[in-house]
Amino acid sequence: MCFDNMLLGIHHNGSSPRLEVDEIGTSASNKSIKQEASDESDYMKIQNSIWETASNEGSTVSDCGSAVSGSDHVQHQMFGEGFFRLAEGDKVHDLIQRRFILGLGTLGANTKIVAIHRNAGSGVMAQARIQSFQVYMRAEEERRGNANVKYAWYGTSGKEEVRQIISHGFCNGSGETQNKGHFGCGLSLSSDDSPMESLKSSVVDKDGLRHLLLCRVILGRQELVHPGSDQCHPSSDEYDSGVDSLSAPKKYIIWCTRMNTHIFPEYVISFKVPSMEDLLKFEGSVRKPSSPWIPFPSLISSLAKFLPPSSIALISKFQKDHNEKKISRKELIQKLRRITGDELLITVIKSFVARKRTSVQLR
Repeated sequence: MCFDNMLLGIHHNGSSPRLEVDEIGTSASNKSIKQEASDESDYMKIQNSIWETASNEGSTVSDCGSAVSGSDHVQHQMFGEGFFRLAEGDKVHDLIQRRFILGLGTLGANTKIVAIHRNAGSGVMAQARIQSFQVYMRAEEERRGNANVKYAWYGTSGKEEVRQIISHGFCNGSGETQNKGHFGCGLSLSSDDSPMESLKSSVVDKDGLRHLLLCRVILGRQELVHPGSDQCHPSSDEYDSGVDSLSAPKKYIIWCTRMNTHIFPEYVISFKVPSMEDLLKFEGSVRKPSSPWIPFPSLISSLAKFLPPSSIALISKFQKDHNEKKISRKELIQKLRRITGDELLITVIKSFVARKRTSVQLR
């Protein structure tokens, strides 16, 4: 059972760089996450989140009126009114924490979860936003047969942005740090199993914390949006939202006209990770891959058979930026993966290696 169902039911060598299969980030880490999710299918039988009262399923929350003192009291007051802090041991708290840590891969061991809060949905306007989200969800179900509601992460600039979003919704400036115009002019969120993208776009506050929103998102029918696109709305009435990959999306693009009707910020996870400098050192210490590889020029030539010219031009630009040392090798690979998707990359690399071996044998 996937994370969404659980919560919804409870609530380079040489001058030319080369790409290796291991750098695509498949196999072991992804399998472990899927296996963990499967193992927890019997574990999660709790509230349907904000639409049901916490007492209905025994979910434990700590509100601002709790008898606490010292640092605990500060943590309870982290975002002010309108939030419930989930207690450690609460089933929702533990599921979110577990999935978040797993989604960070090896960085998870160096991450400290400080608090997880739930949007209380209190007040007339908050209730109106909930009802609006439900109306649009039902409308999508009637129109598409499935509203395709998922959970997704959004990296914030700090506690103030969290308060502003909960109180007033997303604004046109929201997500600029995360999207940077790479996927049109929509709001970009990362899939529930890929919190790293949102983590990188988040900002450390004065207390050394980062804050990510875990949002419920109405995706409806999705279409592929290529990096560099200037798209600002669905390409036709057949689609509702955008993704960076149809087979294994890591980014969801919600168009600006729908960001306050199709996104509902439900939880806030506050945490500490190493500084970006330490993070880069940590990532650099990860084992170097030794799997099949392909020279970049050959890779581009092969990808040109599958991708539109605009995407190939963008990949070539990123390769040039890397050669000119404007971006790191890691950034080059990340940008490449966003454009192609892992499935296509692995297929192309393996095909190249197979042809190379056959050529050697024929000699």
